[in-house]
Amino acid sequence: MTEDKIANADESGYALVNDLNMYYEIHGTGKPLVLFHGALSATDTSFGKLLPSLARTRQVIVIEQAHGHTAGAGRPLTIKQMADDTVSLLRQLNIENADFFGYSLGAGIALYIAIRYPDLVRKLVVASVTYNNSGFRPGLLAGMEKLKPENLAGTPWQEEYASIAPNPEDWPTLVEKVKQLDLHIPDLPAEGGQSIKAPTLVIVGDSDIVLPEHAVEMFRLLGGVPEDIDSIPYSQLAVLPGTAHVTLMEHSDWLLSMIGRFLDSTVPDMK
Repeated sequence: MTEDKIANADESGYALVNDLNMYYEIHGTGKPLVLFHGALSATDTSFGKLLPSLARTRQVIVIEQAHGHTAGAGRPLTIKQMADDTVSLLRQLNIENADFFGYSLGAGIALYIAIRYPDLVRKLVVASVTYNNSGFRPGLLAGMEKLKPENLAGTPWQEEYASIAPNPEDWPTLVEKVKQLDLHIPDLPAEGGQSIKAPTLVIVGDSDIVLPEHAVEMFRLLGGVPEDIDSIPYSQLAVLPGTAHVTLMEHSDWLLSMIGRFLDSTVPDMK
């Protein structure tokens, strides 16, 4: 946990979605903002430095599935299934429209929701995400094939899982499922990205596992090209200096200023 600890949730609990238990917390009041954690992570390791500040002005909804407080699903993990399950949960919570902020795997889920359920998404923030496998740093996927649970022993993600998961002994199973998910992520066709109607903020670290030039391509694909020199781009791009994948979410001052300004701004409809 960080010094600015996450306050007790205004509401938290489990919901049965498609025969799967999903965990959620609701913090604060205001416009809904849904947060999606990264792979092998959960709420604290992904958003511990951000959530308290975000919840001061918004109703923040954090969701965990097959990670964190939830038991692992018996089925394989796919972004499509996780996105569909998330939408089912949000409907149970009577969330009709919200902003979405996803990190890594969570950003992939948020992208899929924006494509498949456009009426649900007002604005979109995606941090460290690709729309095809060519966007990863060379050699990353080859290294992922060799990943073993013992390689992650003592990491913040393993320790978080051990402290909150209902079955901590399932950590090796989760690692294998995430590994298979990462190795078989389907490419997002260009027309899929171009169909996203929500204004989008793309965030990447300059030393991320996602190549900065790929983030630029995504930015353009999502409407981040002004019509003339005086117009405001439909979407925005932020490249954080001196930032790797695992350190991106630690830059709370940068992220909060960028995300808050983006979510609060009025963006012209350019699509």
